[in-house]
Amino acid sequence: MPPKITNPVAWRQAEILMQPAFIRVIDNIRKQLDESSWTGTYHDVLIWPPNTTDEIKALVTELLQAMETATPQEADEIRQTLTRLPMPHPGYHLLLQRQQQQASIDLWELCYQVCFIEYNPEKEAANIDTSLIDEFNEVDWLRLDAKTKQLVEEAFASLPES
Repeated sequence: MPPKITNPVAWRQAEILMQPAFIRVIDNIRKQLDESSWTGTYHDVLIWPPNTTDEIKALVTELLQAMETATPQEADEIRQTLTRLPMPHPGYHLLLQRQQQQASIDLWELCYQVCFIEYNPEKEAANIDTSLIDEFNEVDWLRLDAKTKQLVEEAFASLPES
């Protein structure tokens, strides 16, 4: 789940960090894939709130598809219905394969781990890792690179052994 950011300063800091962190995550994954026996493919996924039933997922998906061809009045009714239903947020996963083994890495979660201190999706609020922002309120590239490299290496180290 996306982190809950509780104040405007933290929001601006997250905006400064997220894109560079995501680019560094992808680059470090490429480097790890070059050195490992795993092959990877990237996939867009929908992340649903916990405890969302398959029936609700199907209903929301059906309503979203119906919006594409709905009249303006029908679209308003569909939007009203959707406001009462759980909505997914977009995700991006790296699906890894080696012989018969498979694993998946949630790239946004990994990016959140880079940008936030001790990121945990179960926590109410997330705290920006301000050590990644320099005194000029810009990205500290060396620290960002080092933290990203460490977290990507840890992700690969946690993959199943051959």
